[in-house]
Amino acid sequence: MPQPDPAQPADELILAALERAVRHDPIGQRAVPVWSVHDHLGLRRRSRAARHAGDRLRALSAERLVVEGSRHGVSTWAPTEAGRARLSEAARAGGQAPALPESPQHRTWRLARLLAGQELDRFHDELREQLKRALRLLEADPPARSDAWLELAEQLARACRRFASASYCLREWAEPDDAHADVDERLDAGDEALDERERARRRARRTGRRNTRLWGDLAGEL
Repeated sequence: MPQPDPAQPADELILAALERAVRHDPIGQRAVPVWSVHDHLGLRRRSRAARHAGDRLRALSAERLVVEGSRHGVSTWAPTEAGRARLSEAARAGGQAPALPESPQHRTWRLARLLAGQELDRFHDELREQLKRALRLLEADPPARSDAWLELAEQLARACRRFASASYCLREWAEPDDAHADVDERLDAGDEALDERERARRRARRTGRRNTRLWGDLAGEL
């Protein structure tokens, strides 16, 4: 049996990638740009396979399996009911839906978890050193100048946030379910017992807790 050409993903795979891209859109858009489809296909955006996927989306639009739109001057794509029916037929014929590569949201979770596992001990040690520095400043004779405390406040806050973020990524961020978009609503178990003001404060503090780019240059290498 001839093997599929990786440079020419099948129409059903492109439809499946488009459907998942729409389902995983973090702000609930019903249509997505072509680069989002490329990401769900695991394709480099300027590759031959990516160009093929774009060509096939236009062909599928002519067949009314997808619909093209525009948002802020950028072309967007969405599956139609006929396109979803085509996917369902393909799943029934093959016994399962077309097999897509790892989703972008699962890859983001996996890499954040991996990086957190590698870095958490270092962040722990750095935070410990900052706390020791605070104790030395408290015991200084003559007393430390205010500038030393202001500088330490910045460094200690950064160390605490980085340690908290890595700890969250490793221990608290649940593995995404590809049935829906994995969006951090910044709500945790037990928040319902808090008053509205405290709940708002905690949500504000949790902003960016999944963003490994805030940890330093090493995160950008993954």
